[in-house]
Amino acid sequence: MKMKVVVLGAGIVGASAAYHLALKGAEVINIDKKHEGQATAAGAGIVCPWLSRVEDPAWYNMSKASACYYPTIVSLLEADDETELGYAVVGGLSVSRDIEELKEIERRIKERKKQTPEVGDITYLAPGEPQKLFPPLASDYGAVHVTGAARVDGRLMRKALLSAARKHGAIYLQEEADLLTVEGKVTGVKTKSETITADRVIAATGAWTPYLLEPLGVQLPIEPQRGQIIHISLPEEDTSKWPVVLPQTSYYLLAFNDHRVVVGATRETGSGFDYRLTARGVSEVLNAGLDVAPGLSDGTLHEIRIGFRPMAPSHIPILGFIPQYEGLVIATGLGASGLTMGPYFGKLAAELSLDHPIEDIDLQPYAPSKFLANVSK
Repeated sequence: MKMKVVVLGAGIVGASAAYHLALKGAEVINIDKKHEGQATAAGAGIVCPWLSRVEDPAWYNMSKASACYYPTIVSLLEADDETELGYAVVGGLSVSRDIEELKEIERRIKERKKQTPEVGDITYLAPGEPQKLFPPLASDYGAVHVTGAARVDGRLMRKALLSAARKHGAIYLQEEADLLTVEGKVTGVKTKSETITADRVIAATGAWTPYLLEPLGVQLPIEPQRGQIIHISLPEEDTSKWPVVLPQTSYYLLAFNDHRVVVGATRETGSGFDYRLTARGVSEVLNAGLDVAPGLSDGTLHEIRIGFRPMAPSHIPILGFIPQYEGLVIATGLGASGLTMGPYFGKLAAELSLDHPIEDIDLQPYAPSKFLANVSK
């Protein structure tokens, strides 16, 4: 008898969970309220943990495994005739004006490559050379270049995952849903129109997860962090092969096939769900982007997006069952790494819900029990 699983949330994690469940033959109902400011629709789409300055092993191990999973998910989706993904391996530049800093970056990346050959080739580029790969870049930047960096269009990837899930029998509903519980077990969900029972429920509801869990007496320390991200159009440029650019700050640049460069992003902790652009935020991102890439100054301001990242303590994502409530898998807290981790994270959530053994990564560092503030039934 096939398992019935409700997946709450249809960002990249929920969409991936629904797809992988459907691939395994489960009965899948994917429910999404389509909140304003969902992180997947706004995210940049950098897939390159190798250049990250984050040293935390739990974060890096999940991010590394997630990046390595991308070729697999791309192949699976292409086999389901989903080819518009916005995914490409374009390489990455870790840029700096400080030569000594670049030497340290090169050393760190070479160390990471020992465990992860997917990093690709590593090359030091003297000041001026990175501009040949990313023409708008300031000429006084040097860089460490890696060939294994990629980028992905989160909106296209999500759309493909949802479409492929439906091809394998998943049902998608755009509704609000509350959890149903009976004697310490999550037994399904209730929407405005119906009650849906299920063997398991996956909560992939991003920054809104605390509101879903509150009626259970569960306080999950996830908070929204607003990000404002700017898209600049360069209609005369072929941007399709430009690499990801990562300065030694929280900002970044990346390009897509449609003559578009993305510059991001603010990290506004404490913003709540305040869905609006701010003069300070837009100015902050533009100034940072133009300092690194002054060649973008004559580009057309194409679009500015807003998203709410689900931020967990210490930036460690949360994945697993809540011990006091059977039947509920939590999958959230990816923060600024949602589009890097999302497809793999959703796959793991699907496997957990089906009681499949997970052998390729230790999930203990991400267990919800490590983060829960209170549980009272």
